[in-house]
Parts: sequence; C-alpha cells; structure tokens
Amino acid sequence: MLAWQVVSLTAIASWVVISSIFNVTQKLRSLIQPWVSRHVVSGIPFILRIQKLEHKFLDGLFSLMSCVVSVPFYTGFLPLLFWSGHGKLARQMTLLMAFCDYMGNCVKDVVSAPRPSCPPVRRVTATKDEQENAQEYGLPSSHTLNTVCLSGYLLYNVLSYDQSRDSLMVLAGFALVCLAVSLIGLGRVYLGMHSLIDVISGLAMGLVILAFWLTVHEWIDNFIVSGKNVTTFWAALCFLLFFAYPTPELPTPSFEFHTAFNGVAFGIVTGIQQTYHQFHHEGVPRIFNPELTIQMFIGRVLVGIPTILLVKFCSKALAKWVLPVVLYAMGVPIRSSDYLPALNGSVNDKKSDNPKQSGYIQKIFFFSRQDSFDVDTGIRFVQYAGLAWSVVDLVPSLFAQLSL
Repeated sequence: MLAWQVVSLTAIASWVVISSIFNVTQKLRSLIQPWVSRHVVSGIPFILRIQKLEHKFLDGLFSLMSCVVSVPFYTGFLPLLFWSGHGKLARQMTLLMAFCDYMGNCVKDVVSAPRPSCPPVRRVTATKDEQENAQEYGLPSSHTLNTVCLSGYLLYNVLSYDQSRDSLMVLAGFALVCLAVSLIGLGRVYLGMHSLIDVISGLAMGLVILAFWLTVHEWIDNFIVSGKNVTTFWAALCFLLFFAYPTPELPTPSFEFHTAFNGVAFGIVTGIQQTYHQFHHEGVPRIFNPELTIQMFIGRVLVGIPTILLVKFCSKALAKWVLPVVLYAMGVPIRSSDYLPALNGSVNDKKSDNPKQSGYIQKIFFFSRQDSFDVDTGIRFVQYAGLAWSVVDLVPSLFAQLSL
C-alpha cells in the first residue's frame, strides 16, 4: 500500500481503540444530549402550531416528498443514472450518499437524542421506510442533510457542465435547491418526525459535508478510476468503518443503514475500478443521443432492474450459507438477530445486552464485552455489495452483449 493509505487506515484503527479506552461516545453524549433534549421538549409548541395546518393533502405531499429524498429512493435512482451514461455523477453521488449516511447516523447514535414525544405531537408514518426512520434517534434530520448535500452537488454539476450559464440560471437553480430543502425541513416537522433543532442541525451538517465534498470529490474520483491498491484499500476501509461507529444508548436501525451503504460503496468502487475503461469512461454515450435512444434506455431498465434484484437475492443467500461456516472455522462465536435465528441457540442460549452497533473490533483488542459477532452485519454488507457491483459491472456487460 501507499504511505498515505497506511497512515489513513492506521489513524482510523487508532481512533477506534482510543475512543474505546476513554469512552469518548459516552462522554460526548453526557455533554450534548441534555442540551439537545431540552430543545426538543421546548420545540414541541412550535411543532403543534405547524400541525394545526393538518390536512390530508399536506399529509400526502410531505409523505411523498420524504419518500423522494429517502435512502430507498436514491438506491433505485442511482442505477438509472449509471445506465443513462452519467457514470461520474452517479458514482460521486453514491459515495456522497454513503458518506452522508455514515456521518449523520454516527451523530444520531452519539447524541442519542429523542424525537418529539408522540403524543402530544402527531406522527405520520405512511410507509414502512418512515416507520423504520421513526425508530432512529432524532438529531440530525437525515432527510434535510441528504437533501442539502445531494441537491447541492447536483446543482454544482449542472452549473459546471453548462459553461454558457448566466446569473439568472444560477439564481434559479439556487432558488430551487433552497425551496426543496425548506419544504423537506418543514415536512419533517409537520409529520412529527423531527423538532426544529434536528432540522437546523441537518442543514448545518449538510452544508459542512457538501463544502468538504466539493474540495475532495475530484481527488476521490481520480483515485477510484486510476489509483493503486484501490480494492484492497477500500476493503480495509469498509472493515474499519464497521467498528468506527458509536454504540447508541438503545438499539436503532441506524447501523443497519450504514452497513448497507458501506456495502454499496464497496461494490461501486470495486466494479468501477475493474470496468472503468469499458463502460464508465467519459466517452460513453448518454441518454437522448443517437447511440443511446430512449427506447434503448428503457430496454436497459427492463434488463437491469430484474438482474440486480436477482443478484441481491443470490448474494444474500450465498452469504447466509458461507459466512457462518467461515466464522465458525475461525473460532468466532456468532449470533443472528434476524437472518439466521437458529444460530442464537449456539451462543450459550444467551443474548448480549449491548446493541448490535457495538464496535466488534474492540473484541480483537480485548475491549469489548460482546460474547459473539452478529453475522447479519456481514450478510447485509455482502448483499448490498453484490447489488452495487452488478449495477456497474455485470449489468453493463449484459448491455454490451444485448447491444443496448
């Protein structure tokens, strides 16, 4: 590995050990959580005033907008962006989404601040995705954070692509982004999912992350498409990021979301690094060009979507069969919170009191009280890594064979 790669990975591993020894998460939580909780409680009258506007149209509108900027939506939208010929934008938005998900969920679980109490607040969870979101902690608002970052980055790319832009176009684009962020923030409050402090925190974090990403995105992209030791480095990074994650006060789905996007990022990076010059270089045809008509794009979608869903299913099935065997062979005691419940009886018929988000690498350094490894983490990672790899490697190969 190159020197900077070794230094980066060593720094992350050192942070995991140091933060475990000095209980950094608990100390930060004890400082921040009471302050945030007071603002959540004091913000309830503001939420109730917003909810006095209650109407079925607003319920539907804000629920729909929440779905449009949710992680499942981007998971479905980003493959279409790859297949339409916008490979660079698609891979950058995928990695930015993974980074936003990691940073936002880390802060959620460090602070472990409650959402607004229901009742008196009315909470609208129209979809299964919203019901899962409601199980997470509140601060920051992930929807607000993601909207700031992804809409802001999309605007940046549109303005960079159009060199003939004028000030009116820039102003219109900026106004649309501000409108989208404002409506999402208002919607999260109206739906009872977040307090004002959550939305403001999501906005502030989003602006900071976006500014940071705009300074490093070209360097990251150059590394992925032409760097050395890309797959090895990214695999090590993903492994460490499983453990460089805070233990929340109570179990939440946040770590599951992080694991899924960690796998997506790894699958995208691995696939792009292997097939960049065949399918993802800047000279590939883009949609609405004679070489990629709308009919051809529809054909790509009809072929690609079933293929990636099949790969996701097969990856999960393979991981459920292989990972337990490998971990048993390595002498690692395992359990499963969802995928393989039969395994739980093999861990002395006892479940750990700690949530599955706990830092498993701490066990290696003798700092963890976990007596077993939740194999669901590995299964979920492999499942989503396989899905993402198929989007940028297997499916484009099928397109080439089918002349799509």
